[in-house]
Amino acid sequence: MDGNAETGGTADPGAGAGYHFQLVRRAIAEIDAAETPLSLDELAARMHMSPAHFQRVFSRWAGVSPKRFQQYLALGHAKTLLRERFTTLDAAHAAGLSGGGRLHDLFLRWEAMRPGDYARRGAGLSIRWGCFDSPFGEVLAMGTAHGLCGLAFTDETGREAAFEDLSSRWPAARFAEDADPLRASVEAAFGGGGRAALHVLGAPFQIKVWEALLAVPSGHVTTYAEIARAIGSPRAVRAVGAAVGRNPVGWLIPCHRVIAGSGKLAGYHWGLPVKRAILAWESARAEA
Repeated sequence: MDGNAETGGTADPGAGAGYHFQLVRRAIAEIDAAETPLSLDELAARMHMSPAHFQRVFSRWAGVSPKRFQQYLALGHAKTLLRERFTTLDAAHAAGLSGGGRLHDLFLRWEAMRPGDYARRGAGLSIRWGCFDSPFGEVLAMGTAHGLCGLAFTDETGREAAFEDLSSRWPAARFAEDADPLRASVEAAFGGGGRAALHVLGAPFQIKVWEALLAVPSGHVTTYAEIARAIGSPRAVRAVGAAVGRNPVGWLIPCHRVIAGSGKLAGYHWGLPVKRAILAWESARAEA
């Protein structure tokens, strides 16, 4: 990565993505509550929509039919991903980030700040924030002059809790509600074109874990143990789990692609229903 980390968009949310996700979320609840798979007619009736309209709206969001998406959404799908789409990270590449001599370069290259800036807990830093629509519900975005430093899904936690979570990491920073400067980056993050620069602020160990996450492709998963091995700390599985949970930039730094070695989804900072929906959505897109 040259300069700030930059990521091209990977999805095309289209107009009304938030409405589509709320509809899909209701459908997911119905699917989970049913003892057997629901037909298109049954799902549409429960959504108070015609089958044709429901199929059209759902397929636009998921990329596949409701019937097919139920297979990706199944609770056992994570085990299928672990068996068929498990990613072994490049340990040699990640190990190159483990030396203390690389820390200064890493911060300048990825965060555009010196290591001492982290210790100051955001003193002198101006962070803008705003709320936006996304394919997976509302997101709270935060950013500095260098790029996005926070992206949180609010449907499960609530907007206030998400703001407190992200802002508390940098108690000395100045925060201002100002969505416009962030809009282009957020749109790029969810497939609106352009590039989304990241200005990720974290401790050295967290940075290593988050950079390892960037190597996991969409539609694939990895495990906490694999990340620990890849960054040269095979016994630090618990610490890796904590670092994954502290990822401040949801979606772009794909902590949702990490599952337990048993195939369980385990925790997700922004809510397991969101994690399930994202993994199912990525699986559908990967195979569509």
